[in-house]
Amino acid sequence: MATPTASDSRAAAAAQIQTALGELTLVEKVRLLTGASTWSLHAIERIGLKPVTLSDGPIGVRGVSDDERPSVQLPAPSATAATWDVGLLARLGRLIAGEARRKGVDVVLAPVVNLQRTPAGGRHFECLAEDPHLTAELAASFVSALQQAGVGASVKHFVGNEQETERTTYVSRIDERTLREVYLAPFEALVEAGAWSIMAAYNGVALDGVEATATAHGPLLNGVLKDEWGFDGVVVSDWLATKDTVESANGGLDLVMPGPGGPWDAALVAAVERGDVDESVIDDKVARILLLAHRVGAFAADPVDVATPEPGDADVRELVREATARSIVVLGNDGLLPLAPEGVTSVALIGANAVDPFVQGGGSAFVRPPHVVPPLEGLRRVLPDAEIALVRGGVTERRAPVLPAALVSTPRGSRGILAEFLDADGDVREERVIADPAEVWFPIEDAAVDRVRFTADVALNGDGTHVVEVGPVGAHELRFDDVVVSTSSHIVGSEVVLDSSYSDPATTEQPVDVAGEGSVRFALDAQVIDADAYGRFVRVHLRYRAPGATIDEELAEAVDAAAAADVAIVVVGTNPETESEGWDRPSLALPGRQDELVRRVAAVNPRTVVVVNAGAPVILPWLDEVAAVLWWWLPGQEAGDALADALVGATEPSGRLPWTLPASEADVPVPDGLPLEGSVDYAERLDVGHRGWDRLGRTPAREFGFGLGYAQWRYDALEVSDDAEVVARVTLTNTSGRDGREVMQVYLSADGRDPLRPVRWLAGFAVVDVAAGASTTVEIPLARRRFEIWSTATGDWSLPAGAYTVHAGRSSRDLPLTATHSIP
Repeated sequence: MATPTASDSRAAAAAQIQTALGELTLVEKVRLLTGASTWSLHAIERIGLKPVTLSDGPIGVRGVSDDERPSVQLPAPSATAATWDVGLLARLGRLIAGEARRKGVDVVLAPVVNLQRTPAGGRHFECLAEDPHLTAELAASFVSALQQAGVGASVKHFVGNEQETERTTYVSRIDERTLREVYLAPFEALVEAGAWSIMAAYNGVALDGVEATATAHGPLLNGVLKDEWGFDGVVVSDWLATKDTVESANGGLDLVMPGPGGPWDAALVAAVERGDVDESVIDDKVARILLLAHRVGAFAADPVDVATPEPGDADVRELVREATARSIVVLGNDGLLPLAPEGVTSVALIGANAVDPFVQGGGSAFVRPPHVVPPLEGLRRVLPDAEIALVRGGVTERRAPVLPAALVSTPRGSRGILAEFLDADGDVREERVIADPAEVWFPIEDAAVDRVRFTADVALNGDGTHVVEVGPVGAHELRFDDVVVSTSSHIVGSEVVLDSSYSDPATTEQPVDVAGEGSVRFALDAQVIDADAYGRFVRVHLRYRAPGATIDEELAEAVDAAAAADVAIVVVGTNPETESEGWDRPSLALPGRQDELVRRVAAVNPRTVVVVNAGAPVILPWLDEVAAVLWWWLPGQEAGDALADALVGATEPSGRLPWTLPASEADVPVPDGLPLEGSVDYAERLDVGHRGWDRLGRTPAREFGFGLGYAQWRYDALEVSDDAEVVARVTLTNTSGRDGREVMQVYLSADGRDPLRPVRWLAGFAVVDVAAGASTTVEIPLARRRFEIWSTATGDWSLPAGAYTVHAGRSSRDLPLTATHSIP
């Protein structure tokens, strides 16, 4: 008996879909086009359709809202991009597929292939790179591996969604050539790789005289994505992004999320019955959803059998640890690294981020890991004989830490916070005691509940000034010891979710001077937030700072510890207030007094290693003043072990920057990308990222593609052949006494006939492992598209004739080898 082929499977799926379409009523069809809940689609048992479940990614799989199980926590996407390793991205894609199946998820909302147009972008850490080609290659590998395991990818956010400020309303103004060659390029590559879903963004796009929201942009969704590129998957809205009915239905959107409710449902049925939307348009959308369901095993097909290890299993931890260590970028090293364990007797481990590392950015990428390995634990494993002192050296966050549960009690004396659920008349409908102050965020199922009153006494033990912070979301009245200290009548809704302000609201501080023991009572009436399909809930942040050493005192303690140690390791970085979905960064400076900390430590200990714990660029004014600097990214669950491996060379930190590190904010080509009168103008055109630095002739602190690693390299020869395809053959030698990993990079430049072309652009790359003293030759294909441009005159790609210089080397500005390739 013959084994069914892929074409047989596709034909069977197509037949099943056509049969199902004939059995469904118009109401049933339209019902399938809006989610049944926040994360799941509708099921129709009589045609064999199970619910399809979606979940946030990309550093793990969160699962649906009631899934409390831990998730694997990868390093941030900008970190995995720093490996430049398509094979590693495929391994991570398979891991995430297993996570999805373990959590009952069919489609992962990842990866983000928007570009890092400005380092101030709030979701910079969640994007892969500032370069379209690097982004496309890495994302395609991840998506292909994920989907081979029967789990769909939903690539986001289509398109022009490179900053967070006013992200639900601004219009991106991108000229046609720039859109094609830069911002659409990763999406086109993902369609070629077979992506099963693409997410339409919140923002609007102005293109060729058509200005529309991304969920209703017919020329982009129907014209480019579906008709020109042949995309056969589902276009899903970003959550609550769809604002209209007929325009989005005819404009190419297939699925409104979340549900239930929204602008389609009965309104779309009525639009079809009026003739404003043809039923064939509905049939196409339903067919796409049924095809997606078939692909993930939810419609007339069995799901692919995928291993589903737990996130704490040894093999999972080993892969995440390797990926994190490989992502680390050596920005500077005077020979101090790698550390020789036998030569280190004492270490001063310093910094707020050493005590509490920032392992993941805020927003939809957030997951709860099974554990986080802190730096101290990792160092103790690789330096078992060294004495290690952990010193904070000052706080960096504006906000106080979360209020400890042990300090709160209800007015009746029991442990916890009293929550009274009030109706519009102020009558109590329910009482509940909240045990953990970190969990004052829960759904309100009783529709009659209008607000919730939280009351608790906070024990203040110890001499000095105690500070209690309360941060309500929305309308409220806050009292400390019966004195009203904050009120607001501003009723908020789903916008606080969309702009992430619910995760960092303004707080009211109450300082209390105590001699011995004391207490303070807070009473907060907080509105119930009706967030549309996100449900009804309350959200309050409760924080507390105990009396303690001043920052000056902590800095002095850090300096003393550094002076007494063989090696000082200072971990600096950003924090949850800095990098998150929902807001952009107003500054690239390190928060707090971390620059001062580094300089004072380095002044007393020349053997100082600085570790930068950040996902997006920060200014490092001392970069060339210290012995060694590592960029550690937002490192995920295996943070400390991976850092320790890199410090001692157990795994070479072979990362290369996927973006440009500025020396000064004033030099950044696109300093903020903020909307002006509702518009974001992509005035730099093709010169995104490193291309803009080259166009302007500015010198960054470290260029795109930079990374030293621990081996030394000599680039020996470059040959370019043009048989069936253009291939660059690069020969290099590992001149060091240790095995090493190199990221070989190939760039192109044109002969200058087209002034809009970038000075140089990335055309290919390869990761290669070479033994000490050995040489190797690597072939790097240069695809035809790397030479092409988009012609606005013909509305198509063209291949300009002329001479092209092929550059090969270690970064965008370290390119010792050149060759010429001519196109007649």
